Amino acid sequence: MTKNFQEAMAHRRSYYVLEDKSPISDNEIVEIVKQAVKHVPSAFNSQSTRVVVLLHDKHKKVWDITKEILKDMMPAEAFENTKEKIETSFQNGYGTLLFYEDQAPVKALQEQFPLYKQNFPVWSEHTNAMHQFAIWTMLEDAGFGVSVQHYNPIIDEKVAETFNIPADWKLIAQMPFGIPGAEPGEKEYQPLENRVLVP
Repeated sequence: MTKNFQEAMAHRRSYYVLEDKSPISDNEIVEIVKQAVKHVPSAFNSQSTRVVVLLHDKHKKVWDITKEILKDMMPAEAFENTKEKIETSFQNGYGTLLFYEDQAPVKALQEQFPLYKQNFPVWSEHTNAMHQFAIWTMLEDAGFGVSVQHYNPIIDEKVAETFNIPADWKLIAQMPFGIPGAEPGEKEYQPLENRVLVP
């Protein structure tokens, strides 16, 4: 990291204007993902998070799929605004990461520890969120603009079919990234004394 952890965390923002450029190699992008997948913790060491790295034509394809599905679901006037947002904020970037949770280890833990059966799907999403945060922060520290999107579950089936996603994988989020085309606006923060309790 070029910044220390606290600096990188504070600098992380949602970027909604992206360019199809990268400050690092494709191999370095994949390495960032691998480091997070290897080292981010998970409940009972389930290691249930899966990440699909889509670059170049495959990145464009996932957003074409999203537009095709939404076009059939939305009024024409509303879709035009959505189409523009997708093309400028997401598809115009360099790549997209798809975040999944493999349900096989989750179900195995439910069977092994029935007392916590209801908790494992929740804990699974907790670890996925940590992976998202870690990768988001590292990508931004490398020079990318990044955001997290949730077009699931409407795109799940077609995306799985297109990219040969295993049936046990549940789509949680999409992370488009690229060189920032514009800086985000000022962020407002609620008072920390209302959010952090020190008894």
